[in-house]
Amino acid sequence: MAIQTLTLGHSPDPDDAFMFYALARELIPCDGFRFQHVLQDIQTLNERATRGELDISAISIHAYAYVSDRYALLPSGASMGDGYGPMLVAKRAFTKEEIRERKIAVPGTMTSAFLALQLWLQKAAREINYVVVPFDQIFQAVRSGQADIGLIIHEGQLTYKKEGLELCEDLGVWWGRENDGLPLPLGGNVVHKRLEPASRQKIAEILAASIAYSLEHRSAAVEYALAFARDMGLALADRFVGMYVNHWTIDYGDKGREAIRRFLGQAFENGLIPRRQELEFVSCAKR
Repeated sequence: MAIQTLTLGHSPDPDDAFMFYALARELIPCDGFRFQHVLQDIQTLNERATRGELDISAISIHAYAYVSDRYALLPSGASMGDGYGPMLVAKRAFTKEEIRERKIAVPGTMTSAFLALQLWLQKAAREINYVVVPFDQIFQAVRSGQADIGLIIHEGQLTYKKEGLELCEDLGVWWGRENDGLPLPLGGNVVHKRLEPASRQKIAEILAASIAYSLEHRSAAVEYALAFARDMGLALADRFVGMYVNHWTIDYGDKGREAIRRFLGQAFENGLIPRRQELEFVSCAKR
């Protein structure tokens, strides 16, 4: 049987590495597919998705609003902020009113963190004083004075105190408080619609199996993911993985899907995305 090679884009961070451990180490059957891993920051992956470049990719839920014509959501692989999420940090704690007037270092304009920031501030991007900085350089941007406040994602949520910074606002906490306890939908995996529906379903099953394998072999998968952790020991990496690879990651479920509808629905109602989204998920028989 001919092997079909597919490009698989994901961030070089511990939770994505944990999810795709079984694929990277070829520990599960791949049913005629081979996966070429493409590791790039989430803003770059979002931009590549708008051009339809990768077969499968992790993207921000915000970015889905711009690529839903090309890609369908896979039912597994979600990153949900369940009572936590992207954080605004600074050398001292600023109030919301102060933040509205200060310069903010953000990890990309298509990230869900940036969309959550716009909803929290009730401001469109053009009204916010921001500078785009790679996510792993945001601490430096704040320390150097390039920005007053940093919008942090990934493991920075656990390490900002070591950087001498203070929390101004946790946007995941805010979102849950304002939205009936729903998690803040941050990221997901998508598959290109150029692939046949049968192939999309098989890919959905393989990726779900990869996540399940990592959860069942947690120690080995965390050890593998540790290589992608910046300034984190094993215990902290394990804690971070647990924040973003959990029951939401196995399947969005009804609450997860409602969280996406509400997040993108509010974005549309506030004029932050061009159209209201109808969610399209690939079915996955092996669940």
